Amino acid sequence: MTRILSLSTLYPNAANQRFGTFVARSLEALAKREGWQVTVINPIGVPPLALGRYRALKAAAIDGAERGVAVHRPTFPLIPKVGGPFNPQLIARRVLPLARRLHAAAPFDLVDAQFFYPDGPTAAEIASELGLPLSIKARGADIHHWGTQGSPRRQMLAAGAQAAGLLAVCVPLAEDMAAIGLPREKIALHYTGLDRDRFRPLQHEQLRKQLGERLGIALPASGPLLATVGALIPRKGQALVIEALAGLPADAHLMLVGKGEDEAALRTLAKQLGLETRVHFLGLLDHDLLPLVLSAADAMVLPSASEGLANAWVEALACGTPLVITDAGGAREVVTGPAAGVIVARNAPAIAAGIRNLLADPPSRAATAAMAERFSWEANGAALAEYYERLLAAR
Repeated sequence: MTRILSLSTLYPNAANQRFGTFVARSLEALAKREGWQVTVINPIGVPPLALGRYRALKAAAIDGAERGVAVHRPTFPLIPKVGGPFNPQLIARRVLPLARRLHAAAPFDLVDAQFFYPDGPTAAEIASELGLPLSIKARGADIHHWGTQGSPRRQMLAAGAQAAGLLAVCVPLAEDMAAIGLPREKIALHYTGLDRDRFRPLQHEQLRKQLGERLGIALPASGPLLATVGALIPRKGQALVIEALAGLPADAHLMLVGKGEDEAALRTLAKQLGLETRVHFLGLLDHDLLPLVLSAADAMVLPSASEGLANAWVEALACGTPLVITDAGGAREVVTGPAAGVIVARNAPAIAAGIRNLLADPPSRAATAAMAERFSWEANGAALAEYYERLLAAR
């Protein structure tokens, strides 16, 4: 039995069941494989005064066995907005005693970090303490944001130097990792997975009507219907999609899936442009409802400023919905042909033009869904197992 200790601040919990689901599905796929055992430490940051959403997070710090993975959720003292440079040390202080106890009870073979910061430096300290090899995965924002900050970058570089291996979700991200000083020769690719039973084309004549009723919104029976899936933050570019909507036919509607700090500004923008009845804020959706939204849409539009390889891209394709996305991260590793959609410049006129061109000559749903055939959580788990085996064999 090969035993992996994985540290991940990105992981679903009772207060936020959609947070880091892609991490959970990957590690669950690994745990399903014969001869592998996975233990997750999911540190949850809670300020000294746990009010509002932090009260729910504190209540969600519960350990348990979840879909074949043992999950431990210690809390650590969080200093909102300004505590980023200190988080690895604060997490390590709370997590190290737990890691020592777990390792003493049933020794691990490897320590893994599922996000480069703050997980990477924390996992490096755990691996050093336990005398184990270290692996760290980069996903996008961890490199593009924290890799530009002084102290976090120094901590990331030290962890990368210690690591036996590093993972990136796409080729451009691997190059970005090397550009900030991480060793390129250690970096391997590890593509995301996909729940193929859930994300598939779901087409029938009453889909829009039924979806509108379930969501409590008025969707058009015909006319262009767009979806944008992602946190409502400036980096994702929802404001550009709303501006592009103003240049599309008057019966075009937009569904925004996600929550975030930009929501109030986006609602104001939609109202200022006279689009408040055509822009629908859906919030965070249950994973069983998201395939219905994607299947009902004519295009999934996501003009990100930076990405790794977005799960939303792959999930949309699997539902037969082509993409209108910017040339960020692994976009060109996903949009490999016309059936997958188009890559556009990151401005509203270019986005509108891309949508119009796609709507004028749409690919078949089957052809678009075929573009996602290489993605699955089973393949993701198998690739992860093979990578870990290489690291352990090289010890």
